[in-house]
Amino acid sequence: MARNWWKILSALLVLTTVIIGLNAPLAPGITSVGPDRVAYGVNSVTVQGYNTHFSEAEDDLQVWLSNGSAVICPYELVILDDLRLRMTFSIPEKVEEAFFDLYVNNGTDGTMMLESALMQKDLTVVLSLPEKDKSESSCLRPMETEEAAWFTFPNQSILNETIRNLFFHVPSWFSMMLLMTMSLAYSILYLRNSNFKYDLFAGNAAGVGLVFATIGLLTGSVWARFTWGAWWVSDPRLNGAALGVLVYLAYFVLKSSVNDSEKAARLGAVYNIFAYVMMMLFIMVLPRMTDSLHPGVGGNPAFSQYDLDDNMRMIFYPAVIGWMGIALWIMQLRNRMSAIDYKRTLREYA
Repeated sequence: MARNWWKILSALLVLTTVIIGLNAPLAPGITSVGPDRVAYGVNSVTVQGYNTHFSEAEDDLQVWLSNGSAVICPYELVILDDLRLRMTFSIPEKVEEAFFDLYVNNGTDGTMMLESALMQKDLTVVLSLPEKDKSESSCLRPMETEEAAWFTFPNQSILNETIRNLFFHVPSWFSMMLLMTMSLAYSILYLRNSNFKYDLFAGNAAGVGLVFATIGLLTGSVWARFTWGAWWVSDPRLNGAALGVLVYLAYFVLKSSVNDSEKAARLGAVYNIFAYVMMMLFIMVLPRMTDSLHPGVGGNPAFSQYDLDDNMRMIFYPAVIGWMGIALWIMQLRNRMSAIDYKRTLREYA
């Protein structure tokens, strides 16, 4: 039991990730508005919330639009239910920005913001409005807010509930990187002393790594479908990940195509070194040299920079440790099975 503490810990961390990561509520937020275009004059817009409490906060509800330095307040506000409200406001003929940010605040949900919620239509955009044309911010007043729930995940536009995929998609790639690094180390050890067990261990690490890479591709594809609108897009990071998987698939094809086991092991070990370098280029280097939709690549900010809050970190970091521990556990089981098969083979040919 003392030697297996890390396995128990890994299983508990993964179980905690699944339970809390899938059940903790999202913070209240604004998901959409309709219509999403406004023009000069009177406009009526319906606001769709998520996990909001508009009806409960009828007395202290605040709504306003922000356009550059201008603040536009609605002159009519109708609460339809807890998740919907309708506002009517007047847009001046000239505005500073092409997009309007929407803010909704109440004592229960706090301040919610939907960036670029409305786009101007047939309006004149100027660099700066004269002071007299700036809207009065009479709808803004100090307010003390309370948390809607004691433990929530951030409600980000477009991501919404799919933000929970962070606990599964990213740890699977961390696990894959760990296993491929171990596969590289085993291949180097084989080239140094020609111990056949290291070749077996290198193959096992790469094989389990491909399993986690497949999980990463599948969870990433699901994420892309709900955030970018397609199961797969021509993105440098996504294409690089797919090429990295193909490079390691070629590793197994190469080893299986050579009948001489010693020659296959040596060729596989040499190829494994190049495969690891190519995978790093495809996944870590080349995507950073161009624009990308993927967070953390090509100037697109990573999660830690804009929505990985303290609550998510409490689940995310243990999830990474837990999934990496499970990956090592699986690899260890594969190594034991390979060692048993290898000893059995040696006895048969003795």
